[in-house]
Amino acid sequence: MHKTLPVIGICAAGSNAGKTTLITQLIPELAKQGLRVSVIKHAHHQFDIDHKGKDSYQIREAGAVQTLIASNKRWALMTELALEHDLEDLIAKLDNRYADLILVEGFKQANIPKIEVHRPSLNMPLLAMQDTNIVAVASDIALELAHIPVLNLNNISAIAAFIMTYLSLPTQSV
Repeated sequence: MHKTLPVIGICAAGSNAGKTTLITQLIPELAKQGLRVSVIKHAHHQFDIDHKGKDSYQIREAGAVQTLIASNKRWALMTELALEHDLEDLIAKLDNRYADLILVEGFKQANIPKIEVHRPSLNMPLLAMQDTNIVAVASDIALELAHIPVLNLNNISAIAAFIMTYLSLPTQSV
């Protein structure tokens, strides 16, 4: 049976705001509530999960369109693309039997609910002022926003609780 997983994004106006840090802190906090989390991370540049000298790298470099690497602990599928996939296509590629929730890092233009990481000290614009898909702002400084909640970026359990409430996820403490 195919189930649709709830999705929430973690975005920021620019790089180095702390999106990855927030996600890596949220994953174990949500796991304490019994939730299994999948993550889709956007990269703005060419990236490689394989390395020169490895057999799989040589296979891919030789022109394989897809390379699946598998062991008894994990598997990874690399697919060479002519065009960037949109987020809906990427979500569909995740196996929803393994997760209860998808966190999306980046994809700030996506039409999904998002929590914006905002650090005023970085002098980046506040996306929440224009993006109606931003449902909360996580900041390291108290902000006065009337239209959406402001979460303390240093209170991971409160951010996890917000996500669970917003997405109506049941608590299943383990």
